[in-house]
Amino acid sequence: MTSRVPSVACIGVIGKHNNPLHISLFPPEERAPLEFQFLLSSCLDIFEARLPHKTADQDFGLLQAVDERLAMYGWLTNTGVKFVIVVDMEGRPATAFDSKSSTAVGLRDADLKPAFRALQTAYIMLLRNPFYNPDEHSPLPSRANAEQRADQRVGSTQITSQKFIKEVKRIGDAWAPGVTNI
Repeated sequence: MTSRVPSVACIGVIGKHNNPLHISLFPPEERAPLEFQFLLSSCLDIFEARLPHKTADQDFGLLQAVDERLAMYGWLTNTGVKFVIVVDMEGRPATAFDSKSSTAVGLRDADLKPAFRALQTAYIMLLRNPFYNPDEHSPLPSRANAEQRADQRVGSTQITSQKFIKEVKRIGDAWAPGVTNI
């Protein structure tokens, strides 16, 4: 029996209005997109429940263990955008490059901090793009704000930046327990 190490199953970026901005599956051909959309939606209540108790720390740690295989971890940005990483505890076969600590059972919250920092950096780089307008990726405005924003184009609620999508894929592929820099 070959040993297996945890790996990223899904990375989700959720907007400040709880709208999905981006979802990446790892590997995409082996994952059911609808299942992971439901999983990401299920963690939003956990963010809301913990929000009043959080101070300066943006790491929400383990949000929920879905079953014995999948666990969801969360991170909140200063702008209210949420990053969620779903970890598959039986993700991939161990290789010679995997450390002994990565084959141990369980994860520490600190194991995911490098991935969350890399995601936040990628999102900041996206926000620095002068052609990216985060307000275009919010849900349609309410009726009260419709007149104010009638002249503004409301685009897709999904992030379409290929540079950002490639960076998220790189982060998901590069992460492993014990990795300190992504």
